Amino acid sequence: MASHPNGAPAKQLAREAGLPLATTYHLLRTLAHEGYAMRLSDGVWVLGDRVQSLHGQSKTQQLLARVRPALAALRDELGVAAYFGLHENDEIRIVDIADGPRTPRVDLWVGFDDAAHATAIGKCMLGQLDDERRRDYLARHPLVDLTPHTITDRQQLLRTLAKSSGLSLDHEEYAIGTGCAAVPVTDATGSVVGALAISCRTSKLPKIEASVHRMQATAARIQRTLSLTLT
Repeated sequence: MASHPNGAPAKQLAREAGLPLATTYHLLRTLAHEGYAMRLSDGVWVLGDRVQSLHGQSKTQQLLARVRPALAALRDELGVAAYFGLHENDEIRIVDIADGPRTPRVDLWVGFDDAAHATAIGKCMLGQLDDERRRDYLARHPLVDLTPHTITDRQQLLRTLAKSSGLSLDHEEYAIGTGCAAVPVTDATGSVVGALAISCRTSKLPKIEASVHRMQATAARIQRTLSLTLT
């Protein structure tokens, strides 16, 4: 259908696809029911509105294909679980995680929408926002108390974000026994706000801090891919 801008009748589509006409009609009805195809009044078939959702998913998969090797390499190099997140549509979300039997991911026992203030990756992205967008996000997301170490005072959190200097940390603020570190990731124009993070045992966090240059090198590698994927 996409190869016919003005649409095509079922018989033509069946012939070009090498399918029996009855099978073609069955597939077309199924696609129409799902919103991927539409039959016009003159009998020709055109693409439906939901095809756009496939395009959006393909861009996400392209991003994963480019980011995952970098995350896996960092996981193997530092012996930690690695994470990549983006700030999209005024929300912070995890895009991909590279973990393994020896480098398990942190148990996301609280939804990330309710925990950005308590994680290194969330604080890293909040720190990249301008003051208005940051305050808007915090106004919509209460600072939930997750552990005895969680920052629940807004002014204290804002001071912490101001002092991050390119490296954000989580000292058992999301989960007891787990520490996290994150560095920022943006595209060449600075318009894409994201973060690269790792999680590990709290006792290992000082060693990770000393290896922040390795995280920054991976962040730079991811940064170069964003302009190719998110345009």
